[in-house]
Amino acid sequence: MTTLAGRTIAALRSEHDNLAGIVSSLSTEQLTGPSGASEWTVADVLSHLGSGAEITLAALRAALGEADKPGADFNQGVWDRWNALSPQDQAAGWATSDAALVTALEAIPEERHDELKVDMGFLPEPVPLASFAAMRLSEVAQHSWDVRVGADPQAALEELSAQLLAEHLSGGIAFMLGFIGKPGVAREDTVLEISKTPYRVVIADQVRLTTETLPVTATFDGPLESVVRLAYGRLAPRYTPAGIEVTGTITLDELRTVFPGF
Repeated sequence: MTTLAGRTIAALRSEHDNLAGIVSSLSTEQLTGPSGASEWTVADVLSHLGSGAEITLAALRAALGEADKPGADFNQGVWDRWNALSPQDQAAGWATSDAALVTALEAIPEERHDELKVDMGFLPEPVPLASFAAMRLSEVAQHSWDVRVGADPQAALEELSAQLLAEHLSGGIAFMLGFIGKPGVAREDTVLEISKTPYRVVIADQVRLTTETLPVTATFDGPLESVVRLAYGRLAPRYTPAGIEVTGTITLDELRTVFPGF
């Protein structure tokens, strides 16, 4: 598929298939062990992804006219049910729930990709399918990393997901950086260029990612995936690849405070 929505859905399929291969081999000890999310076990992360897939699918089905819009108590009921599952059932349930969502997204005809909008329930208005899929990829890419890094401290985001998230964060879901970023903690306004990419992180009255040609005051020398993880609070020192260097008007530690994660 060549639409932005189609490329994003393809990334969701890749994330699902890769994570499914890992999860199927995890022991109970690994499922109940630590993940990249500081307060969650691996099973907790999978439960979050599984319940999220169920909630996301319900919103999609409503947009497609296949079901009524979920009620006010729907999300909480889903979370409660998933939270009550055993770690093994959370893992198995994630595989089923996420596969159902990805399959439903893949079934949407490409000619509908640009006209379909979905009400996510917590935004002022429905969003285009590309942004809807991007919001899910935003969750999946980071939390898949949370699972993988529990066993491999050198784990990175999938390259395709990192590239797409940068494209979306500088476009249709740019508003997310307004929720994530804390520009007030920076010492001064900064335009941070990401080496070998067209992207710049602007830290001023708000935080944004852009491809605009702006005078830069600092440089992030490292892979794009690390910048995307940084934006989501997942570039702690122990998970930072060797060779990353930040020069100019801001330091890497300061960037970590601008992007504390959630």
